[in-house]
Amino acid sequence: MKKGYRQLVDEAMAEVKTYSVAEARDKFEDPNVQFVDVRDVREQEREGIIPGAFSAPRGMIEFWVDPDSPYFKPVFGEKKEFIFFCAAGWRSALTTKTVQDMGMDNVAHVEGGFGAWKAAGAPVAEKAKKA
Repeated sequence: MKKGYRQLVDEAMAEVKTYSVAEARDKFEDPNVQFVDVRDVREQEREGIIPGAFSAPRGMIEFWVDPDSPYFKPVFGEKKEFIFFCAAGWRSALTTKTVQDMGMDNVAHVEGGFGAWKAAGAPVAEKAKKA
């Protein structure tokens, strides 16, 4: 039977840790936490970013988190909690489920994503556009 995006997101949400914006904001300045933005760079330029968040486009996440991949990013080898977010919390739920399935157990995502973060007045910065 075919699964649509909604079913995939719902299944992911049932298996991953989800932080409210308030809970995520409490972790914002914790040096043992790394926020990870899975939105496209154009979204980041248009809407802004969470200061200090690492940008990891959704399409590269499996390659960037796997230490055996030629595209591995060392940030994902650090002993931190990784909190993923996207625009509304759907892609970040799928991302969190994926990296959890890959063996990362120190992961969560932000309910409502960047949109909820921004609406709550949490810290936001402008992303510099490429010249």
